[in-house]
Amino acid sequence: MSVTDGAAGPYGISAGADGALWLTLVHSGEVARLTVDGAVDRFPAGSRPSVIAAGADDALWFTRSGDDRIGRITTDGEQAEFALPSGSAPFGICAGPDDAMWFTEMNSDRVGRITPDGRIDRFELPVPGGFPSMIACGPDKALWFTLNRAGAIGRIDLAGETTVFPLADSGAPVGITCGADDTLWFVDIAGGRVGTIALDGAIRMFPLPDPAAKPHAITALPSGDCWFTEWGANRLGRIGPDGAIAEYDLPTPASEPHGITVGPDGAVWAALETGAVARIAP
Repeated sequence: MSVTDGAAGPYGISAGADGALWLTLVHSGEVARLTVDGAVDRFPAGSRPSVIAAGADDALWFTRSGDDRIGRITTDGEQAEFALPSGSAPFGICAGPDDAMWFTEMNSDRVGRITPDGRIDRFELPVPGGFPSMIACGPDKALWFTLNRAGAIGRIDLAGETTVFPLADSGAPVGITCGADDTLWFVDIAGGRVGTIALDGAIRMFPLPDPAAKPHAITALPSGDCWFTEWGANRLGRIGPDGAIAEYDLPTPASEPHGITVGPDGAVWAALETGAVARIAP
């Protein structure tokens, strides 16, 4: 389904409380609202809007990695922005168990927390240069995040206490999601793998058939399956709780799939940077 011209760059995607899909357009500096029947509205949204997530306040919150801000947009299109220190480069964002949004700062080795009224707390991580990327709320009411350059998974509790779990053979994790089995599932873009981490830190890794597939983002279904984008292979993938993997080619060559989410219709929706979204019914 085409949603923009190819130059706009659909990147992040999230289901909103209004029954629509919300996307970041990373190159054109916009946020887009997409209904399941294909209607699109676009809103200016600063420099390089990246990852977007629904908050407990029914608004959509997104990171602006190009101008170091957190953006908020209501389902009516009303916006607010909240500045971070210059050079912090926020990227991943998710709703926490405390009605706040939690986000990563790629360039400053921090995880941050922002309340609905815009109060920000920032927590320094113990891994310099770790490049914290995406973040998800775990079943233990802590926040779990990927450390892309450190080859590790991090956990931070609501008080800011952090634990780091290195992957046994390095890698470069990016996307992370909370699975239906009370574990966290993540993708390793460099190693071409999907992994799980249990609450005690035990890690399992599942190699993809194509080690150069570059899996980027991942989302979990209530069924226990997880779906992920293969940015380097122009595919979407599915992995079951037992590690069984299935892959699906996208119909347009070189479409650059990035963000992925479960839509309000129960289907899986992926943002394609070349200007479209893909929908696949599980």
